[in-house]
Amino acid sequence: MSRIPLLFWTLSLILISCALPYKTMTHSPIPSSPSPAPDWWHPTPGLTWQWQLDENIDTTVKAEVYDVDLYVDQSVIDDLHARGVKVICYISVGSWEDWRPDADQFPPEVLGKDYEGWAGERWLDIRRLDLLAPILRGRLELCAAKGFDGVEPDNIEIHDNETGFPITYADQLAYARWLADEAHARGLAIGLKNAPDMVADSLDCFDFAITEDCASSGWCDQMIPFITTNKPVFAAEYTDVEVDFPGACAWGHEHRFSFILKNRILTAFRSTCP
Repeated sequence: MSRIPLLFWTLSLILISCALPYKTMTHSPIPSSPSPAPDWWHPTPGLTWQWQLDENIDTTVKAEVYDVDLYVDQSVIDDLHARGVKVICYISVGSWEDWRPDADQFPPEVLGKDYEGWAGERWLDIRRLDLLAPILRGRLELCAAKGFDGVEPDNIEIHDNETGFPITYADQLAYARWLADEAHARGLAIGLKNAPDMVADSLDCFDFAITEDCASSGWCDQMIPFITTNKPVFAAEYTDVEVDFPGACAWGHEHRFSFILKNRILTAFRSTCP
């Protein structure tokens, strides 16, 4: 076989399935994902962003990217798109939230310990994709149907938390790569949320990164591979911890990270770098 067809075949395998090397979890097989859509949003470093997850979204904030909840009113998405703003769809993929419209679809056996600090949330047994896949696919389908450009899969960093389940790093990685396949199949970009230890194993599958407290906790440099592969890092620092935000901004300018300062409950408040 000539080199060009071999290279094409190798790249095709990578594009077809991010989950290809990780077909089984410790508890259940990973359901097959459909083929990727022809294309999806490919953001680049340096974009400005806003992150608001409470109600009454303020669509007047000047930002090139908004990250809002899946269940916002359609008019919010339409208004932002009319201004040329890209919109990311927030969903939790690692926790059950009792206020969600699909909360009753989660079988009791996938619900783990309470998520400390967040009332009404419990960790999920992400190994049980045989039970979770239909629910998560439904959420991604709704993201796509509402016209979102990308998805933020929150609580993807789960293996080192007290979930009530023996979830391993391999389980987390397989789950993350499966989610990337499912998002891309629906024409959605997908971000890696925190999980700096997973960057090397999943960079090929994710289109951007979202970080929380990386400056105050000292691990921003672990996300630089996203920048070096021309993928943005949307970095949020919070007002409830001590952080040198001007220092974070200076570092961010040097490394092309998109820093903002937010309240942890993610209201419309946002402070940006000078």
